[in-house]
Amino acid sequence: MATQYGQGYAREYDQVDQVPGYGYGPEERARRHRLPAGLRAPFEGRSWREFSYLMLSLPLSILMFTLAVTMLSLGAGLLVTFVGIPLLAATLVACRGFGTLERARARGLLGLDVAEPEPLRPRERGVLAWTGAVFRSGSSWRHLLYALLHLPWAVFAFAVAVSFWAYGWAMLTYPLWFWVFPVWAGQGGIQLYGDEAHRIYLDNPFEITMTALVGLLFTMATPWIVRGLTTVDRVLVHGLLGPSRLSARVVELESDRGVVVDTAAADLRRIERDLHDGAQARLVALAMDLGLAKEKVTEDPQAAARMVEEAHGEVKTALQELRDLARGIHPAVLTDRGLDAALSSVATRCTVPVHVEVDLSARPAPAIEGIAYFTVCELLQNVSKHSGAGRGVVDVWRAEDRLMLQVEDDGVGGADVGAGSGLAGLAERLDAVDGILVVDSPAGGPTRVTAELPWRA
Repeated sequence: MATQYGQGYAREYDQVDQVPGYGYGPEERARRHRLPAGLRAPFEGRSWREFSYLMLSLPLSILMFTLAVTMLSLGAGLLVTFVGIPLLAATLVACRGFGTLERARARGLLGLDVAEPEPLRPRERGVLAWTGAVFRSGSSWRHLLYALLHLPWAVFAFAVAVSFWAYGWAMLTYPLWFWVFPVWAGQGGIQLYGDEAHRIYLDNPFEITMTALVGLLFTMATPWIVRGLTTVDRVLVHGLLGPSRLSARVVELESDRGVVVDTAAADLRRIERDLHDGAQARLVALAMDLGLAKEKVTEDPQAAARMVEEAHGEVKTALQELRDLARGIHPAVLTDRGLDAALSSVATRCTVPVHVEVDLSARPAPAIEGIAYFTVCELLQNVSKHSGAGRGVVDVWRAEDRLMLQVEDDGVGGADVGAGSGLAGLAERLDAVDGILVVDSPAGGPTRVTAELPWRA
């Protein structure tokens, strides 16, 4: 169905599959991979990248920890001479530089894309202002904390990963290099136990085979162990080297403010266009007709009367257009009687029967109420134009501190927020007020669109 609803509901990929080189979509994976995940994991590129990440973590962490501790101790010891202040600032800046390297390494090897932290914002120009900005930045101190905490974890992760990887592959390939021990070491094989009187070696076919099987188990388990270790690294990088929650919230609010401004500007342009092309044009034509009628009053009273009657009809049409335009800005029924009456009025104008159920014990704030009203209006327009439905349902209720809206129809489905339709713009407008739009519309229907808005009394 090639409509604004799109060709189908959103295709879901897990986060790893969205990273280039990290995998494929579900259908393509099913075609490409014949082996179970446990058997192919030791040979996948992702496993080797994660293992490489842990191998690089140890030397980089040693360098980062040594530099941080040395400069921090030196700067703290020299604070009495005021030389320590720039040294401490340089320590924080160096940690921020290592943080940039760590984010790039996590992005390249783990597929973890962490945004840059908030930049330094000196209040004035000069070295002192820059130094003060370094000390005031919470991101700088989080980078220092990362430099101090990451070394013990890197040592542990390195030891575990290398041990499992080395022992797993060594035991798995033991049947291939078993000859090394008798030829070069003068013993029968890997020694399990030994004292002055007895020594036990893995030297017969059964023991060699069992060693290889144990090695296979180690080899199959190692990628998942490495993946678990890198999960801790992901948490550390994301939590300490990324932007703070406050900074991320500021960026989100700035983006939402831009959406609100753009939406308001678009609405003003729409209102101006509707006035110019509709009521204003009719009023201009009405003024011309009345002028002609005025000239004909004495010459041809009957023609003048007909022209006045036509002008009267034009006045009625212009008034109706102005009412429709006012309803599009903010309907009077919404202000006077609330969502229940306003949505019931909208439902009567839909091309399919719509049942409206509003369960609210109180009215939300006028701004939230208006957004909820226009959200349902736009969703019902989609039902009328694109769904091919036979009926629709609108439910409105309150869930704790959220205003919930749900519009459902029994149409052909295929609605997709990501298809560049009006649903995408609607989702952006809801996001500007901390709202959420969720679309559930499988091919063949039904379509269920749920919107959440903050409840503000």
